[in-house]
Order: sequence, then structure tokens, then C-alpha cells
Amino acid sequence: MSTRSFAVDPSDERPHPPSGEQLWNESWYFDFVTTDGSLGGYVRLGLYPHLGVSWYWACLVGEDRPLVTVLDHEAPLPKGTSLDLRTNGLWAAHNLETPLEHWSLGLEAFGVALDDPTEVYGEPRGERVPLGFDLEWETDGEPYRYPTGLDRYEIPCRVHGEVLVGDEQIAVEAVGQRDHSWGVRDWWAIEWCWAAWRRADGARLHAVTTLPVSLFTAGYDQLPGGGGAPGLLSEVQVFEAVPVDGAAGVPAWVDLSIGERRARATPVGWAPVRLDAPDGRRTHLPRAMCRFEADDGDIGVGWLELNQLQ
Repeated sequence: MSTRSFAVDPSDERPHPPSGEQLWNESWYFDFVTTDGSLGGYVRLGLYPHLGVSWYWACLVGEDRPLVTVLDHEAPLPKGTSLDLRTNGLWAAHNLETPLEHWSLGLEAFGVALDDPTEVYGEPRGERVPLGFDLEWETDGEPYRYPTGLDRYEIPCRVHGEVLVGDEQIAVEAVGQRDHSWGVRDWWAIEWCWAAWRRADGARLHAVTTLPVSLFTAGYDQLPGGGGAPGLLSEVQVFEAVPVDGAAGVPAWVDLSIGERRARATPVGWAPVRLDAPDGRRTHLPRAMCRFEADDGDIGVGWLELNQLQ
């Protein structure tokens, strides 16, 4: 177990001044999954000040549901210190209510409904569907700061509020994850696997590593309760991910080893993203809401992400 401090500076919840590199990026992720694993979604706001754009992703997935996705890589940058976006067909507000404890998120947008999520890798053609989020992320554990040299942290959360999709109005009680990072991010340089989930027994797990060989690992294994109590969070030293090929390059499942724990992540709903670099490189980023079945029989819920260079 690492003895370093995992504490996050509350001031780091806010935007940071960029360095001079073209691919300097600052992003906020907001994931959620209902506790029964039947419905989930996420939002990512990514700021690229030297490209003059924001990347905005939002989606809703679920059992026996089409993917409803919002993908805008040409949204304007927020003005000042605000994290609000206003553009054609998209309104989004991301509000820091209490540092390290509480964020609220509002979204009104038109998404595209896709029966085949891999259509996003080409030219997706689906039904235009209204999508709205009115959700709160409240910390449910100990914030985890990445090792020195990486400006990033992750926080397990409870999520509640309301989702609107089409003519449906859905009350949400869920578990989730927040992620905030800033620095140079070259999506097209290396492959990785990221995962975060809550076990049925209440433990929270998160880890990230490079693929196909682990050159770097970060993450935590956090006992129920969280809240920064001593000994509840241990840092992950070893994380291995083995994707099993499925259709169109989207894995059928991913076998995970995180410390002494083993689990199989089986996708319930995919929400992929295609990313094109300014120099023409391309990568596919399949993100999936998953059930995580552990070797001890525990079945948890959460999200998994792969970066697949093309």
C-alpha cells in the first residue's frame, strides 16, 4: 500500500491556465449508472484553448435501448471562468457547488439515436432525439490524486436527479465517478484501458493502464464508507486488462485484474467516440456502461473505456 497523500487541493476543481502546447487540454468527466445497471450515461467537457474549441460528449445508454449520443467537437470555448456552453442545439451548465463534495449538471440538447453504436466511427444517421440531464454528483468516498507529474484526480460519487430522453422522464438514483485532468493529452499516441465501478458490497474500484503492455498504472481500491477515513483507500499497483474481440472492433468483454481482485466487465451499452487529430491521425474510443462480475461472485456496475489507435 502506498503511503503518499492522495489529497486533492480544492482549488483544482476550477479551470487552470493552459501551457503553450497545441494539445493542452482540460477535461471534466461525469459518469453515472443506476444501481441495477439498467441505465447510465456520461458527460465530458474538454477544453482545447489552442485549437479554439470545446469537445462536448453526452450520452444515455441502457438495456434494450438505442444509444442516444451528443458529440460536438466544434463547440465554442466557455467564456471567462464559466463552464457553460451555448451553441446550436446544445445548452450545458456544469456547476461547482462545493469543492470536492458536490457538482450539479444541466443539459438540454438534441442527440442522435443509434441502434448500432459503431456508426459513430463513420457518418451516423439516426433519429434526432431531445436529451436532457438535471443531475447532481455528490462525493461518496475519498478523492484520489494521481501520482506526481500527472495533473488529474478521480472521485467516486452518488448521483441523483432526472433524465429526459424523447418523451420519457426518468428519475435517477445512481452511482458514478468524476474525473478532472489538465495538461497535454495526445489521444493518438498510445492505447489504454480505464475502468471505475462500485461493487455490490460497496467497495469502489478504479484503475487505468496502457495497452497492450502496462507501462503505467494508477487507481484505487476503496472500502465502503470512504470520506477520507484512514486506511479505507489503497493505491492500485498492478492493473491488467485483456479485451476479448467482438464485432467492429468493440470488445465482447474485458477481463480485468486489479491488485488481488479479478473481474469480467461485460458491456450493457456502448457509447463510442471517434477522434481525429489535427495532423490526420485517428483513434476510436469505445466507452461502455458495464456489469463487473468478480471472481468472488460480486456483481458491480460502472464504466469502462478503451483507446484503440487506428
